[in-house]
Amino acid sequence: MTQYGFHFDGKRCTGCKTCVLACKDNKDLSAEISFRKVYEYGGGTWSQSDGLWSNDAFGYYVSVACNHCDSPACMAKCPQGAISKDPDTGIVNNDPEKCIGCGTCAIACPYSAPKVDEEKKKAVRCNGCAERVAAGEKPVCVEACPARALDFGPVGEMKKLGERAAIAPLPLPEATVPNLFVKPSADARPAESKDGVVANLLEVGFRATDKEIME
Repeated sequence: MTQYGFHFDGKRCTGCKTCVLACKDNKDLSAEISFRKVYEYGGGTWSQSDGLWSNDAFGYYVSVACNHCDSPACMAKCPQGAISKDPDTGIVNNDPEKCIGCGTCAIACPYSAPKVDEEKKKAVRCNGCAERVAAGEKPVCVEACPARALDFGPVGEMKKLGERAAIAPLPLPEATVPNLFVKPSADARPAESKDGVVANLLEVGFRATDKEIME
């Protein structure tokens, strides 16, 4: 098996969210569902000393979809066995015939990648644009990024571009071993850092770990 994964260049991302909209358009997603999201993470403050003001403010973006993990929590917790990894690409996907829409996968995933489509009563997710990859193309989010901050391919190639994702506001990678490799921006904080907060929680959706990060 050749495991595929994403690369994200935090030095290039401007937070424009073209990747998010391109995915929604390509997959014909409703307003309530996004397979890719861009976190706005920042913190710091101003301080005064001897009449002079200084600041340690920082901010950066992190674009995330399904990370097609080596040990997917969603797959391990699915009571129906509806989630599997493709034997050729390692891409994680849902079987709609087996899925009952219980949402266990959405709760289990630390990246909130699976979503429950309330209309279909099924779980849905990023599948790495498997049909495009099979045709030798990149996922639509990758091709749409105007700053070329995203890439997708065999993990051996993605590892050459960055380290396995371990920056805030993402969780530590050990639990699921995500196939997301990141070139961090200069402002990037380590995973589970409490230096900053997610500034756009209403946009990206609230996770249990977001509350922990903000406390």
